[in-house]
Amino acid sequence: MLSAADNELLTRTSPGTPMGEYFRRHWLPLALSRELPAPDCPPIRVQMLGEELVAFRDTKGRVGLLEPACAHRGANLFFGRNEDGGIRCIYHGWKYDVNGKCVEMPNVPAGAAYHGKVSIKAYPTREFGEMVWAYLGPRERMPAELPQLEVGVLPPSHRYVSKRLQMCNWAQSMEGALDTAHFSFLHMPAPSVAAYVNPATAADANRLRWLRDDPLPQFTIIDHDVGFAVGGSRKADGEDLYWRATQFMLPSHSVAPSAMPREFFQGYSWVPITDEACWIYTYAWHPDRPLTSSERANFEKGGYGQFAELGPGYVPLRNRTNDYLIDRDEQKHRSFTGVRGIAEQDALAQDSQGLIADRTREHLTATDVAIVRFRRLMLAEAKALAEDREPDAPRRPESYRLRAGGALASSKLSFEEVMRERFSSATGKVQQ
Repeated sequence: MLSAADNELLTRTSPGTPMGEYFRRHWLPLALSRELPAPDCPPIRVQMLGEELVAFRDTKGRVGLLEPACAHRGANLFFGRNEDGGIRCIYHGWKYDVNGKCVEMPNVPAGAAYHGKVSIKAYPTREFGEMVWAYLGPRERMPAELPQLEVGVLPPSHRYVSKRLQMCNWAQSMEGALDTAHFSFLHMPAPSVAAYVNPATAADANRLRWLRDDPLPQFTIIDHDVGFAVGGSRKADGEDLYWRATQFMLPSHSVAPSAMPREFFQGYSWVPITDEACWIYTYAWHPDRPLTSSERANFEKGGYGQFAELGPGYVPLRNRTNDYLIDRDEQKHRSFTGVRGIAEQDALAQDSQGLIADRTREHLTATDVAIVRFRRLMLAEAKALAEDREPDAPRRPESYRLRAGGALASSKLSFEEVMRERFSSATGKVQQ
């Protein structure tokens, strides 16, 4: 469990909070590139880390991320006209470029001192992996490069990128990705179903059988310079073990443990919206080939792997407001939860802990070792920054090119040996 003070520190990311300042030392996704599909297209509202912002793509294709209040009298720039290299306030026509500089003041006389001297808050942006990223921290501390996640360095044909709304605090959702022990229950058929089937996941019957039959995986952690890899081993057939390795990368990126050799990888990036909601950017990629049409169809339809079935605004159709459309007959006779979709089942469990989980009331077990490691690392990073010790991870962009996934291996091999055999690296780092 955590103390109440540490739970507050872990979960609060608004401006001025220790964790909020730590997040602001990193580049973070602010939108999918396709949300701003063309120059001079309509602007979009953005909320991240407790700040309300507006994003627009200007005539040259550059993305601006600005505070929404016009410097004149505070009208909201979300309603502005995106035209001719800037966004123009609809109240009195003041126009701002992507750097927040007011470049036109039609109601101010020529030669007045105002001209060229008025700006509003603007944050740097870049595009990578079909996502628009922003840096919300001090300009003098801005990392030169974005985290080089493998999904972003591949051709578009090799990846699929989306996002979904999560209606709870970022940290408990992040913890859900690191807690791979839950697969033995949450994503399984109902106990009365003998078959090892789950059409929402790419896992075959053997993997589902090993997951279901061994609910006590043994965990090992390997630290690296931007986080850690955690491996959970379960009994397989004979003397073999079924390993599932997950990556955690500071401050809030992960690679899922599902991919076996030659299968596509899945990953996610969490971005706090407020302390009670977050975006999960979800992506799948294959480093050696384009994704197939059937794979893309599964991702786009949703309800498959980490891709939820979505409604307008990237809000999952099954969510907190409608009890995830739980079907009690389905729960009794066919699935463990009665809720369809892997991502939706994850959201159900994570949201049900409350908008912000009370970690002072927990009773952790040996299968929670990755959760404990995550909390200690995040708290240590935030506390160090509060003591003016700058984080190293944002300046190690190449260290983010990591893989994770599954492996069937001899029980005589250690986790490090399994990782070397599976990925040619003990930490899962992509060899170039």
